[in-house]
Amino acid sequence: MNWNTLKMIILTTCGTGGSFIINALLGGWTEDLATLLIFMGIDFAMGLMIAAIWQQSEKSESGALNSISAWKGLCRKGCSLLVIMVAYRLDVTLQVNYIKTAVIIAFIVNEGISIVENYGIMGGPMPSILRTALEILQEKSDKAEADRGNRI
Repeated sequence: MNWNTLKMIILTTCGTGGSFIINALLGGWTEDLATLLIFMGIDFAMGLMIAAIWQQSEKSESGALNSISAWKGLCRKGCSLLVIMVAYRLDVTLQVNYIKTAVIIAFIVNEGISIVENYGIMGGPMPSILRTALEILQEKSDKAEADRGNRI
């Protein structure tokens, strides 16, 4: 078996697995899910920069890059996706269409706040419009949670 064949097998397997996860387990590719994944990537990259360049990470004693902390962060983000899977399955089971969206918005807010905090550690000024947008998302998340409580 040559390298190109092996590469195609690996890429096909990853593509098939990824499509199954996105479509069957997460309820399909949506803009809110795309936003969350982008925010997760930005937050993770900024966390690595804070540890590697600024050496001000709160995750290690020295503030420097720590592989265990990085893995914990990736595991935490992976578990967030598992919670979204649970929320989607609850939507399907209860025949509603808001639990997954509310959970994703809550995670977007959490990642957004973390990005803002990381940017502050880096010494960057934060535009007020970004803070306002995150506050609006937080209010929507709180409202969705309250509405859900009223329906149960």
